[in-house]
Amino acid sequence: MEDNNNNGNQPAPLQMDLKPEIAAGVYSNLALISHSHSDFVLDFARILPGMPKPEVCSRIILAPEHAKRLLGALQENIHKYEQEFGKIDVPGQGQRTIAPFGNHKGEA
Repeated sequence: MEDNNNNGNQPAPLQMDLKPEIAAGVYSNLALISHSHSDFVLDFARILPGMPKPEVCSRIILAPEHAKRLLGALQENIHKYEQEFGKIDVPGQGQRTIAPFGNHKGEA
């Protein structure tokens, strides 16, 4: 029997390649989410003072099952973050805004 040091309870860690140009990341302060019956589309954008309109930086297309897994992973990681660093305060938690600047109303 092969022993892979995870006692059969945990899957082996996923090993991925990360290219330097991707590792640098892209700043986004706005996400627009849409969906069809077969896909969720997440457009990550940035809007800054003086910019005439938001600029989409990245588009991610997910199957519904993967979108739900992403939601769960985000919830789990936010919980862990708040356990370590304290509660994340979101002004106007009940309201959704289209952008972090100004008093725009919309759905993000």
